[in-house]
Amino acid sequence: MKPERPQVVLITGASVGLGLAIARRLILEQRQQPLHLVLTARRSSLDRFKKSDISESERLWIRELDITCPRQRETVIDEIQTTLGGVDILINNAGVAYRSCVEHVTEPERLHQMNINFRSPIELARHVLPGMRARRAGKIINISSVGGMMAMPTMSVYSASKFALEGASEALFYELRPWNVSVTLIQPGFMRSDAFEKVPYTIQSSRASQDDNDPYHEHYYHMERFIEKAMHRALATPDSVAAKVAKVIRQKSPPLRVYGSMDALLFSFLRRFLPRRFYNWFLYRNLPSVRNWGTR
Repeated sequence: MKPERPQVVLITGASVGLGLAIARRLILEQRQQPLHLVLTARRSSLDRFKKSDISESERLWIRELDITCPRQRETVIDEIQTTLGGVDILINNAGVAYRSCVEHVTEPERLHQMNINFRSPIELARHVLPGMRARRAGKIINISSVGGMMAMPTMSVYSASKFALEGASEALFYELRPWNVSVTLIQPGFMRSDAFEKVPYTIQSSRASQDDNDPYHEHYYHMERFIEKAMHRALATPDSVAAKVAKVIRQKSPPLRVYGSMDALLFSFLRRFLPRRFYNWFLYRNLPSVRNWGTR
């Protein structure tokens, strides 16, 4: 009998944060199941693998991939198809979160956010799906967020991108079931990390956050501190969320949605059981120092 072909796992944004935690977790998983990992990151982030003591081997590739670049997407997928027989598990992790009110997002900034968090992951899925359908097996794991089930002020364009990813993923879930290809959304909430320090502002929101006289200054000031406290106090970590990703890979028939943290489960519960009008009122009244918003 021929030896079992290792499942090929492609991970985007694997050099830092949750992506790196997933990579580390699956490197350990290689001891229990045959996996061939393809870790990708932008050129400027490739050096982070060395700092993390991750290097290439027979069953671990490191490749440059800016997910927004069509040529790079095609190059990586074609190499995997030609050499390894195709992608069996796609983990769309790469993403970005702009902090900005709607009024402070320009059209180019909005499109850039949507391109990274929605369009590019779906394009990668589109490229790997013919092979998965032909093999009648495969998994697509899209890293979503609590921001994909509910929106927070100052994170409008981020939530828009995750809402879009959730909608497309749900449609794919139904479309691909006849070929035994599963689609799963991992929905982390707040994770204990310093990621909040790296959230970029748009040009206008950066100015507003520093200008005491800007009408939206209180929005930025209080939300930034609220998010910082929530992430410091969170029980979930990148490693705990990575463990949920590894569990999905092991499952024969994983669900469409997996809550990545307790707050994600809580918000889902509130959305499901509270009357919508009361739900929106309740969340608004619990925004940090909301009585001070709009007073300038």
